[in-house]
Amino acid sequence: QFQKTLILPGHEDWIRGIEWATCGEDLFLASCAQDCLIRIWKVCTKSKQIPETEDDTVRLKENVFTVKDTDTTYAVTLESVLAGHENWVYAVHWQPSFSKDGSMQQPMRILSASMDKTVIIWEPDKETGVWLEQASVRVGEVGGNTLGFFDCQFSPDGSMIVAHAFHGALHLWKQATVNKKEWTPQVVISGHFNSVEDVKWDPEGEFIISVGSDQTTRLFAPWKRKQETEVTWHEIARPQVHGYDMRCLAMIGRFQFVSGADEKVLRVFRAPKNFIENFSNITGIPMEKLCSHVRDMAVQPAEDEETFNTISNQYPEIYFQPLILTEPPPEDHLLQNTLWPEIQKLYGHGYEIFCVACNNSNTVIASACKASKKEHAAIILWSTRSWKKLQSLLFHNLTVTQLAFSPNDKFLLAVSRDRSWSLWRKQDSSETGPAFSCCAYTDKNTAVHSRIIWSCDWTPDSKYFITGSRDKKVIIWGQCDLPVTTEGNMSDSVKPCSAVLDAGDSVTAVSISRVLAPDGRYIVAVGLESGKIILYTWKQSGQEPAVADWTTCVEMDNSQSHALAVKRLCWRHHAGRAGHNDQNSSEWLQLASCGADHCVKIFNVNRFAL
Repeated sequence: QFQKTLILPGHEDWIRGIEWATCGEDLFLASCAQDCLIRIWKVCTKSKQIPETEDDTVRLKENVFTVKDTDTTYAVTLESVLAGHENWVYAVHWQPSFSKDGSMQQPMRILSASMDKTVIIWEPDKETGVWLEQASVRVGEVGGNTLGFFDCQFSPDGSMIVAHAFHGALHLWKQATVNKKEWTPQVVISGHFNSVEDVKWDPEGEFIISVGSDQTTRLFAPWKRKQETEVTWHEIARPQVHGYDMRCLAMIGRFQFVSGADEKVLRVFRAPKNFIENFSNITGIPMEKLCSHVRDMAVQPAEDEETFNTISNQYPEIYFQPLILTEPPPEDHLLQNTLWPEIQKLYGHGYEIFCVACNNSNTVIASACKASKKEHAAIILWSTRSWKKLQSLLFHNLTVTQLAFSPNDKFLLAVSRDRSWSLWRKQDSSETGPAFSCCAYTDKNTAVHSRIIWSCDWTPDSKYFITGSRDKKVIIWGQCDLPVTTEGNMSDSVKPCSAVLDAGDSVTAVSISRVLAPDGRYIVAVGLESGKIILYTWKQSGQEPAVADWTTCVEMDNSQSHALAVKRLCWRHHAGRAGHNDQNSSEWLQLASCGADHCVKIFNVNRFAL
């Protein structure tokens, strides 16, 4: 039975955190509140002595309460008020107690986290016993859209602190061994804090870039440590921090990408030289190997950089500071010092961008936006040389959900919310450049899918393509390499080549590996709305589509799958594992996936075991 014995007044706004600590015979209570203050209270037993004669000494008011069962009286006094934070204090924690000579010792140290973007360590002064700020880890999150810290904790021995911030990020600091008052930021895991909408491999397979509804674009790569054999993946850059939820992206070669968000513009980004140097340091890939790709990127004129630097010298805390990194950067650098410059905006769509793709020779971008009418459902083609609009492809009546160029760049495939797909063939004419015309499609009579088609992909030989839909069906269509009749319409020759595969749940992502299984079969990854990922192989055996052509290889268990819908699957283009020196080994493949559960995952797939 709880009984109300005492109220401790003092805080003038919501109390956000309270924590007890036992120190010898005494109890201490730390509390923090939105009045920016921390209060420390001391509770001790009061001996039953004769009341002292009144003297004039100034004493803190004691709050007294008695526990009936044991008839013990306790006194509660205010030990200290700590004022150092300039905004709401969200959390206060004591350093954990440790056992010494058989008894538990409670260090007199507390840690507080506040919305003023700081974490402070407090302890009583050795001589005076007054509680003081011992170390303030003021995190360098100078930047526009950041808020402070929600919570913090000491490590069991008090040598490290971890805190988490408004932007879903963890921050870790370690106490310096020499100067105990110095705390240095450490490498920590990070990731999206909302649904991850798209993920793509770099064409060489050394890193991945993902975009999410948390309005960020993040670049993850394997970190090669000097002595370690183990390869761990880390976020090494955040090329884009946006004001709109991100939706899709496509790599344009190695160090450029185009991304789409819930806005009408597509934006193109290019890696700065500083990123390529840091990428080389962290991954251990020599600069010479990376720079062969950079030659196609225009070098920015030097005078721009000079004027930029003079401005940033006047305001050092808000401008980009180039960093030399040898390990993955901490959160405060990711927020502002790893951005990639935006080099182009592409205007032309009337609604929010929904999907984007780039061809394999990096010359053409295709994009589409949300649409409920035919005129808005057009696919726009852009040149990556002039950034001009090349063509507008009208066919679908509702949103085009995914676009895919065939590996040989001869075809562009589109799938749509209107339950149909369309296939566009490249007509080369020297005067106007490449022009695409519709050569095959499904309509109400020929459609096999009865719900929205979410995803599509090509086989590596450009012969077949795959579609996956909310109706749980996965279908492989072909063949696309047959000789064409004069009219250029292939609708009669492109038909379902596979039996309908029932995936058991809405299919939200499909991807076919560019590397075949050892027996020459196509390796197909299927992602479901439930979060499950299933690997199949497929090969056409006879003239007629047969169920037997499909083989189920692996159905990932719940611990490996996503907890919510799989948003995108993407195979690494080459055999081998990023960051390992097994690039020539054809045993391993890597599959990247992202989901609505905020996760990006990379799977190692042994193709000989399929």
